[in-house]
Amino acid sequence: MKFNKWTVGLAAIGVVSLASAARADEQMSQVQTALSNTTLSGYVDVAATWRPGTDSGPLGGPNIPASSYSKNDGFSLNAVDIALDKPMDESPWASGYHVELMLGPDQPLNSGYTSHDGNYAGIRQAYVTLRTPVGNGIDWKVGVFDTIIGYESTSDPLDPNYTRSYGYTIEPTTHTGVLATYKVSDVLAISAGVANTWGTTGGTLNGTAVYESQKTYMGSIALTAPDSFGPMKGATLNLGVINGVDSARYGAGTRSSYYAGLTLPTPSSAVKLGAAFDYLNFNDSGAANGDDSVWVAGLYTTIQPTDKLSFNLRGEIVDATQIGSSLVSPNPLNGFYAGHYADELTATVQYKLWVHVLSRVEFRWDHVDGDAFGYSPTTGNPTKKNDFLLALNLIYQF
Repeated sequence: MKFNKWTVGLAAIGVVSLASAARADEQMSQVQTALSNTTLSGYVDVAATWRPGTDSGPLGGPNIPASSYSKNDGFSLNAVDIALDKPMDESPWASGYHVELMLGPDQPLNSGYTSHDGNYAGIRQAYVTLRTPVGNGIDWKVGVFDTIIGYESTSDPLDPNYTRSYGYTIEPTTHTGVLATYKVSDVLAISAGVANTWGTTGGTLNGTAVYESQKTYMGSIALTAPDSFGPMKGATLNLGVINGVDSARYGAGTRSSYYAGLTLPTPSSAVKLGAAFDYLNFNDSGAANGDDSVWVAGLYTTIQPTDKLSFNLRGEIVDATQIGSSLVSPNPLNGFYAGHYADELTATVQYKLWVHVLSRVEFRWDHVDGDAFGYSPTTGNPTKKNDFLLALNLIYQF
């Protein structure tokens, strides 16, 4: 083994032995080998928002739409996200890990009704990945991982718009458990898993359901159109269901989430279309109305004329008429839309002006068939059916 001159010099005066130096060098090589396959990534997300006509209401009052991570007028640091990854290789018994830290108001644990089911302050995901050589290979995630349903992601740069959809609002974001994924073919992949709870810290003891029989079960399938489909090749259909306990957030009972997502190619490679449907049913045995439900349907369009420029549109319809007033507060839409229909339209222009930076300008319009926005100084109740938002969003990715 070759030693550097400093090690040889220290050995000559008896400070170290060449045998111990050899062992230390061997250990360091093992660490370096492990770290050489580890990647560091993340982003910093900041924004400035303006909601016309909200001066009459208090901060956090009913003039804020009941959507995920809605912001009031002003400037905001949304999230700082840092991830360490050791991806699995192609070996039959491969292993790896993913650790993702997320700080700021957009961290799922801060969103109130869509967080994961453990007290993991600042940890968005942390799981071990494993492969077992059964058939084409089963890939496992064990730990805290993102939910398996949804058109949008908790990772801000992966979403086409700055603000989140109502569909995202009524979905769980993270689970603690085990998830298995099996790729049957290039056309079909399936996932199935078991987790502690449907989404929040409620109804748990040390991050686990109070009763051993109270667990959350989930499954999904992903279909991708093959080349034989001609113009439709590459189209994807994702179906998923999650059922489990979330007692403290909505009362004693279970949550059932059903999701369908579709992406479609178009004759133009610059245009992409998408659609999503979310249905949430919550059975609250302690509430007078027992069952409640809400559904959201959304359409997405992306037009990307250049590598740097894209136009992203989203439209949604929300049916919250089946949410009863007896539902334990807060309900999935913060209570503002209970018993109403709602819709929203979001238009986003995205441009990569600086290296590593996503720059977005977004306009959003929310409408409810009953008064849901504004503020009456006399009664404290909302006074408007419409809300508007204009935002500038900057995300630095590394």
